[in-house]
Order: sequence, then C-alpha cells, then structure tokens
Amino acid sequence: MNTPINSADAGRSGRPSGFRAAPALAGWLLLCFAAAAFGGLFMPGEWYAALKKPAWNPPGWVFGPVWTALYTMMAVAAWLVWRRGGWGRQCKPLLLFLAQLALNAAWTPLFFGLHRPGVAFAEIVLLWLAIAATLTAFRPVSRAAAWLLAPYLAWVSFAAVLNFTLWRLNP
Repeated sequence: MNTPINSADAGRSGRPSGFRAAPALAGWLLLCFAAAAFGGLFMPGEWYAALKKPAWNPPGWVFGPVWTALYTMMAVAAWLVWRRGGWGRQCKPLLLFLAQLALNAAWTPLFFGLHRPGVAFAEIVLLWLAIAATLTAFRPVSRAAAWLLAPYLAWVSFAAVLNFTLWRLNP
C-alpha cells in the first residue's frame, strides 16, 4: 500500500482524499488540454490542403474527436499515477509524462507551423519513444493508467506513419 506524502489528506486506501483528488484531476485535464490548445494555434491551412496525401489519410473531422478522447485519457492516466503517492513517490513516471506532453505540443508547430514534415517526423519518433517509456513507467504503478495510454501510443504510431508518408510524397 502506498503512503501519501501528507497522511492528513489520505483516506484508508493510502491515496490522496477526494478533497485533493478532484482538483488534481481538473489540473491534469487542464494541463493536457493546454497542450492541445497550443497546437490549435497552428492550423493545417492551405499548405496542408495542397499536399499530396495517401488514400488512407483520415478526413479532417476525425482528428478533433480522436484527440479529445486521447487527451482526456492521458489526463486520467496521469491522475491515476499521481494518486499513488503524488509527486514525492511518482516523480519519475510523472516527469516522463510531462516530457511526452511537451513533445506532443511541439509536433504541431513543426509540421503545420513551420511546414517541416521531415523535422516533425524525427520529433514524432521521439514522442513515440517518450510515450512508450511513460506507459512502461506507469504500468507498475497503475495498470489502468498504462492501458489508458495504449490508444494514444497506437494513434501516434499511425500519425508517425502518416507523417512519414506525407514527407515522402511531398519532397
């Protein structure tokens, strides 16, 4: 059983109480959706519309609902890990989470803002590795948290293949 940093805030489970847990979930949601909002500053625009695309390129309307679900699952995953001892006990997995979130936020300006699909591909490979490391670090703390990151890793795998394909089709 994990012992919380401040036992006065803990329930019998050794987790932060609901009093602290609900605002923390809101904080993780805010953080994840702030990364999404940053990406929203760099819209696809005419440059992306003019690119040659593979037949399996998803329609634009797919990305909003998918990313909304993924950012929500990411936030819940981080929150579940945080609940198992806070920053004091889960510093490494939570720092990995923040690193992958920063890489996630960096991809959009590289691809859509700078129009650099090659650089964006190199960055998305780093993102994929960071997500895999985060998932691996989350698993011993919370299997549910690790499973919540699995669809994110799958989507970023697909996005990496799409990024690479767009780069190669549009030299």
